[in-house]
Amino acid sequence: MVLELEQDNLQDIIAEKKNVVVQYSAGWCGNCRIMKPKFKKEAASHEDLTFVIADAEKFPESRKLANVDNLPTFATFINGELKNQVQTNKYDVLKELISEVASN
Repeated sequence: MVLELEQDNLQDIIAEKKNVVVQYSAGWCGNCRIMKPKFKKEAASHEDLTFVIADAEKFPESRKLANVDNLPTFATFINGELKNQVQTNKYDVLKELISEVASN
């Protein structure tokens, strides 16, 4: 399952859930739109993880949690702390990032 933020509350989700994977995106970002279905596909394969899509322009406090300066950025949080992040439009890189948190 993928949660799409409707308010700037990513910090609350990260505090509640053990393993979280976030896609930071924006409506104008073409690569973000390309990666979104791939992100959702990974979410369906990893039901033990929490997947979140955060609009980096609408939710600045959520964006700060991973120091996002380019889109799309994918970040993993374990036990409330930023574990890793990548700025990519490559599916293999995203899968590798997710496998790091899935093995935790």
